[in-house]
Order: sequence, then structure tokens, then C-alpha cells
Amino acid sequence: MSFAKVNDDILRTLRPPGGLYFVGLALAIVAFSVGLVAFLHQARTGMGVAGYEHPILWGIYITNFVFWVGIAHSGTLISAVLFLFRAKWRTAVARAAEAMTVFAVMTAGLFPIIHIGRPWFFYWLFPYPNQRELWVNFRSPLVWDVFAISTYLTVSAMFLYLGLMPDIAAVRDKIKDWRQPIYRVLSLGWLGTDRQWRHHTALYGFFAALATPLVVSVHSVVSWDFATSILPGWHSTIFAPYFVAGAIFSGLAMVITLLVPMRRILKLESYITVHHFENLSKLMLTTSLIVGYAYMTEFFIAWYSGSPFEQGTFIDRMFGQYWGFSWMMFTCNVLIPLLLFSKAIRTNLTSLFVISIFVNIGMWLERFVIIMTSLSHDLDPANWAGVYRITWVETSITIGAFGLFFTLFLLFVKNFPAVSITELKETMERPAEADPATAWPEPV
Repeated sequence: MSFAKVNDDILRTLRPPGGLYFVGLALAIVAFSVGLVAFLHQARTGMGVAGYEHPILWGIYITNFVFWVGIAHSGTLISAVLFLFRAKWRTAVARAAEAMTVFAVMTAGLFPIIHIGRPWFFYWLFPYPNQRELWVNFRSPLVWDVFAISTYLTVSAMFLYLGLMPDIAAVRDKIKDWRQPIYRVLSLGWLGTDRQWRHHTALYGFFAALATPLVVSVHSVVSWDFATSILPGWHSTIFAPYFVAGAIFSGLAMVITLLVPMRRILKLESYITVHHFENLSKLMLTTSLIVGYAYMTEFFIAWYSGSPFEQGTFIDRMFGQYWGFSWMMFTCNVLIPLLLFSKAIRTNLTSLFVISIFVNIGMWLERFVIIMTSLSHDLDPANWAGVYRITWVETSITIGAFGLFFTLFLLFVKNFPAVSITELKETMERPAEADPATAWPEPV
């Protein structure tokens, strides 16, 4: 395979799309529109339409927030961590994972705003000098989330853009339609000189090293939204590593969910191979085992503590009003991924796609179970509520979040290379026609 063929194959994905792409994009836009209408209705009517009532005042919106932040983490793992470990197989899937990270963080950042009663005052969450001479409450989880999301979004977007820059220059020189002026601006005058490459390589490595600690720190901050309370089922030191492992687990599942149809629609079978999916499934199996171990540790700590409040919460979690959600969570996150021990399953893309869907469902249910069971079964039995009823507004906004995510991702893969051209060439063997021994005659 020559370097010219790599350029042609990857740039071919930016040509006008087919009917299947438009169907997917139309469905995503419709889903987003449904969520937008529901949000406007909630903003006009009030938070009552979201079904919030004492003691459950953290509902589907915080569940979605934790879910989307978790989705974002595998992109950093694949892009930054595996880059530092020089894992060559990451090159074909890193770009899609990086884009997924940015769009997932953007989606997650909307939910603290949706969750607050007056979303038009969302800027009160930022610590800035103001005429009211008021500062935010730094002990509030909402403020922690603002810092976590803004930091992670900034670094992830810069990391994605830095890796894209040489590829944007390649697109700029080949694509001759209305997008060319945009590519010309975004390429920042990239010419591929030796000096540019040396600075680019050094800066890319710096951002990879900077982004790696964020995999741990950002979702640890999200876990402290729960762990710093004294509520049974939340007040636990295991939450930080437990949430980080779960985030990577759910993110890897979403990467597989995106890559399987993208590989077929964009005809990238020669670049995103079964070998890549097998490696992703091995990582997903590893994180599934860690999550399963965390589940068992939670129950052991509740029993070993001797606290009737902790024990009662976990018994209620398994056999109480939300028992169906809990057992479905265990099935999707612990039992079904055990199938990945089989090489035949790991190399079957249909099976991997189905398993990834189950994992995504299971990880959303995990956040739902953690929030609902603890809030509905707190320290005071007088506060124990009935089953939380999900309203149509919450359901619509959740659907809209998925619609927004898939809309952004579909627009990205049709306007920017979904596979890194430069990184692919770095891992390829030197083509025969580029060999100096054959390209130039021997000196006389």
C-alpha cells in the first residue's frame, strides 16, 4: 500500500455522502429536536415537569451527566495513554475516539445547566468578578463539575485539533469545494516542513502527557459529587477508582458502537480491521472485570462495616423497588462481557456491536441505580419514597442528548478525516517506490 493510496482512500470519505448517511443524520437531528422542544417546555413551565420531588432531587439529568462524562474517557485512553505506550494499533481508531471524547464532554456539560432550576443563569456557576460581589459556593458539586468539564473539554479539543492539523492541510490541497477556505484557515499555514514537524511532535507528546492524568482526575471529581456526602451507598472511598474504571469501560463500548457502522459506511475495512476490534474488546473485557470486582467490593464493605444503614441500602438495591434495574445492570456489565473471553466473539463484529450496546445500557443503568437507590432509601425511613417515575420530559431530553452527540459525530466524519492519515503513514513500511535505492540512479 502506497502513501498516495492512503491519501486517496481517507480523503474519499469526505465526498458527498450516500443515502444511508443521510438517514442516520436525519434521525439524529429529529432526536435532538425532540430533546430541544422538551427542554424549552421545562424552562417555560418549571422543574416540576421533570418529576423531581423530595427526597429524589437528583434524577435522570445527573444520571446522564455522569454517563456522558464516562463515555468521554476512553477517547483519552486510546489517544493519549496508548500513544505514550507507543501502541501502533491505536492509529486507525484514535481519531474517532478523540472526536467522540470532545462531543461527549460537550453533551455532558449541558446537563448541569438543564438540572438547575433557572438555566438562563448558568453563568453564576463560574467564579468571575461581578457587580453583585458574590462568589460561587466552592463546596457545591455543581461548581466542581464546571471546573472538571471546562478543563477536560479544553484539553481534549486542543488534542484533537493538534492531531488534525496535518490532515486538514492534506484535505485543503485536495478538496476544491466550499469547504476549502475553512480548511485553509484551520490548517494555520501548515506546509509540512521539518521545523513544523519537530514542534508538532513535541507539542503532541506534551498534550498526551497532560491529558493522561485527566482520565483519572476528571471522573474522580465527578465521583466525589457522591462520595463526599454521608448518604448510605455513596459515602465510600472506592468511588474514585470505581468510577474511572466504569468510565473507560463504557467509553470503549461506545467506541465499538460507533466504529462498526462507520467502518462499513465509509468503506474503511482496509484500515479499521478485525485486529483493532479484538484489541478494543480485550480492553473492554479487562475493565469489565475491574467493574465487577468493584461491585463485589461495595457489597463486602457494606457488610463488613456493620452499619445497618449501609447494609439496608444495598439489600434494597438488590431486592427492593429497583431490583430489576440492578440485576439488569449486573447482567449487562459483568455477565455478558464474559463472552469476550472467546476469540470467536472478539473477532465477530456483529457480536461485538450487540455486546457494546448491552454495555452502554448497563453503564447507564449503573448510574441510575447508584443515584436512585441511595436517594430513595436514606438514613430516615420517613423519607423513603416510592418508585421514581421517569417523565416524558426527561425521556425526551435524554433522547435529544443522544441525537446531539450522533449529529455532531456524523458531521465530523464527513468533513474531517475519520482516520489519521499522518499516523497511518508513520506505522506503515516504506513503500518500494519511495526507496532511494530505486528512486534515484547510482552515482557514476
